Amino acid sequence: MANEKGRFMTWVDARFPLTKIWNEQAAEYHAPKNLNFWYYFGSLALLVLIIQIVTGIWLTMAYNPSAEGAFASVEYIMRDVEYGWLIRYMHSTGASAFFVVVYLHMFRSLLYGSYKGPRELIWVIGMCIYLALMAEAFFGYLLPWGQMSFWGAQVITSLFGVIPIVGDDLALWIRGDYVVSGATLNRFFAMHVVALPLIIIALVVLHMIALHEVGSSNPDGIDIKDQKDENGHPVDGIVFHPYYTVKDLVGVVIFLIVFCAVMFFAPEMGGFFLEAPNFEPANPLVTPDHIAPVWYMTPYYAILRAIPDQFWGVVAMGGAIAVLFVLPWLDRSPVRSLRYRSWPSKVALFIFVVSFVVLGYLGLVEPTETRALLAQIFTVLYFLFFLAMPFYTRMEKTKPVPTRVTK
Repeated sequence: MANEKGRFMTWVDARFPLTKIWNEQAAEYHAPKNLNFWYYFGSLALLVLIIQIVTGIWLTMAYNPSAEGAFASVEYIMRDVEYGWLIRYMHSTGASAFFVVVYLHMFRSLLYGSYKGPRELIWVIGMCIYLALMAEAFFGYLLPWGQMSFWGAQVITSLFGVIPIVGDDLALWIRGDYVVSGATLNRFFAMHVVALPLIIIALVVLHMIALHEVGSSNPDGIDIKDQKDENGHPVDGIVFHPYYTVKDLVGVVIFLIVFCAVMFFAPEMGGFFLEAPNFEPANPLVTPDHIAPVWYMTPYYAILRAIPDQFWGVVAMGGAIAVLFVLPWLDRSPVRSLRYRSWPSKVALFIFVVSFVVLGYLGLVEPTETRALLAQIFTVLYFLFFLAMPFYTRMEKTKPVPTRVTK
């Protein structure tokens, strides 16, 4: 059997570099030996992507992408398709889980300076993935054709109308109609199940290629490639397989336990994952009492509402995402990891996280004068984290960075 397997792999390798790819990406790829808890979330994001693609394929088999049949087809999946309820809940829970692990993955980059050189391109590609995920989530949110889906899409698409000169034509082109209708649903369905998944998969591949080219970051923020042994391997590195594949399996098991607990016992998560109005069919004549996007988009929605003028609100919302792309060039600190930075960077990151969480809450609840004032304050704090970064990172005193990785 071993000889047969060897001959088969020799035959395959002569026609496709399977073994070479495996060795370069896993068996001979050296990662820092001090990766900690925060490094689970990259592999978990890949796991959730696979879950979303597989469950999405199965859902499309019974889904009817028309204004007349979309809501009924979702009910049909939930009630009549064998295990349809399970597949639908896996997909809806997976959407929120995706953003949970992506936000934690991004926080790790902020914590250890993983966006700094030579990893700027990894960060930029990662932000492109994040932007594509938001678009994917937005397009998919309309597909159940419930009340919140319909009116949420109506509000978001109308925002494009505030763009000078081309705004109205752009909004009309996105919707395919003057209001959200069956034409909009068909366009969003095509983008959600075909175009954007292909873009996301391509970006993930580019993200991984870029990562393996420059090497993984680590909590100390130093490059392990600088010191190698007589065989040319990093002295502070270990091969990814089997050490980190086994370690990641531990994270996968824990994640799946939490994921299944939510999916089986709290799939709606009190209205955060599946809102109550979305269990009612879309009605263009009845507006919900309070229209809000899903929780993972509410920080940007709160920034939009914090600005009284709609045009500048859209600019601020877009700027809140765009500024993330230039983060590697805003940080002027000579060190990467927060471990070796002083209090200005630590306080700034704490305030930024608090601002993002508070804005997320304010985007969920109905606006009041007090909440509008709070949204304005935390919007300013959000942007100050980035705009003041060139100054406090340059002026702060840093600790000496070790030449070898620590635990």
